[in-house]
Amino acid sequence: MTLKILCLSNGHGEDAIAVQILHELQKYPLPPSLAALPIVGEGYAYTKVSRLSIIGPRQRMPSGGFIYMDRQQLWQDVKGGLLKMTFTQLKALKYWVSSETKLGHQVVIFAVGDIVPLLFAWLSGAPYAFLGTAKSEYLIRDETGKLPSKYWVESFQHWSGSVYFPWECWLMSRSKCRAVLARDDLTAQILRKKSIRAYYVGNPMMDGVEFSNSLLSIDHSDAEMQRQVTITLLPGSRSPEAYANWEIMIQAVVGLLETFPQQKFLFLGAIAPNLSLEPFITLLKSNHWQVEQEMRTDTQNSILQLPVDRPVPTFFSGKGSIQFPVKLTSQNKNASLILDRQAFPEFVHRGNLAIAMAGTATEQFVGLGKPAIAIPGNGPQFTSAFAEAQSRLLGISVTLVKHPREVADAVKSLLNDSQRLQLIAKNGVQRMGKPGAAQRIADFLMQLKWM
Repeated sequence: MTLKILCLSNGHGEDAIAVQILHELQKYPLPPSLAALPIVGEGYAYTKVSRLSIIGPRQRMPSGGFIYMDRQQLWQDVKGGLLKMTFTQLKALKYWVSSETKLGHQVVIFAVGDIVPLLFAWLSGAPYAFLGTAKSEYLIRDETGKLPSKYWVESFQHWSGSVYFPWECWLMSRSKCRAVLARDDLTAQILRKKSIRAYYVGNPMMDGVEFSNSLLSIDHSDAEMQRQVTITLLPGSRSPEAYANWEIMIQAVVGLLETFPQQKFLFLGAIAPNLSLEPFITLLKSNHWQVEQEMRTDTQNSILQLPVDRPVPTFFSGKGSIQFPVKLTSQNKNASLILDRQAFPEFVHRGNLAIAMAGTATEQFVGLGKPAIAIPGNGPQFTSAFAEAQSRLLGISVTLVKHPREVADAVKSLLNDSQRLQLIAKNGVQRMGKPGAAQRIADFLMQLKWM
């Protein structure tokens, strides 16, 4: 009997996590047959998985999947065809389960994300496992006890005994739900107290930050490197929000340069591949940053070292598209800023700290044991509510400021407190886990007793 796994996910980040696990499943000598139903968005990440069929309709919604933060966004999605698409997806899901079962296959569902794929999995009628990426008990408690409630939702969660609502726990406790994979051990412990088959084998978010081939070859002495502070900039991946976030972040950068006029800084702008570099550079130039026109190879002591399989890079010259690393220098020459759309793993590894207005990227940075300073934006994703929830999720690793001009004081406080930095290093690993989770989850799914 052939094992057929249908993966359900609801968002770009969830799609990417699911794809990592599916790649590991395909490494088995006798791999399962794979299919996917991306509930939100176009599911582009799944096109990277060979021998995988995508079922059901796909459509990008106006909200980008952030309807739970904004009723207006929800209404825009409804007008954009959300309800019709959802019913069509459910119909396609049930048809797939029915037809594959009639063919004699062992059909199972692997849901990744939040209550939406979890509900779809239950409605399918097939056995299912759930990887909960959206919620953690750290949102309402830590190892020492419950956190103070700021909103009625948190008070309700404290009363019900879990960050997961009673209806979510009901879906996870069904007999068809063979396993719930929590994103951290604390969450798994709480769910098990509710008689839910919950396990923790790792958080696959940390599988996307390993790097081996360096794009940067730093041309500085060890002494100068010790004096330099390297700050990773994480503006998010959603357009046009990321461009608006960048404007806020540059205010923080300007404040840093004014506060520390003698300090050497290297800023690393980790730009999502789907975004254009031009708006980022245009704003920097308007703040008197100068683009370096000269291109040198690593044998000429450049700070830029590109893989040999990439075309000859071209720097921004005011015209045309920008595809490769761009280096800029501040007006006082004490700071450099490098932008790239393909160097995220290296940029998060090289940063001493991050200025962050992102979701998953911030969690990955913190998971490396490093501090992040978060500035709320105007959304639709990185709002004040989102940033506050993220600071609860990541604990001491995130410093939440209200205004970009407060970042300089936050940086000074962090760098002058070695004991706090040690606690942050430990906290990041504890809350986000170690790399290799995708393989461990794949092994878990293959060993799970589905029937």
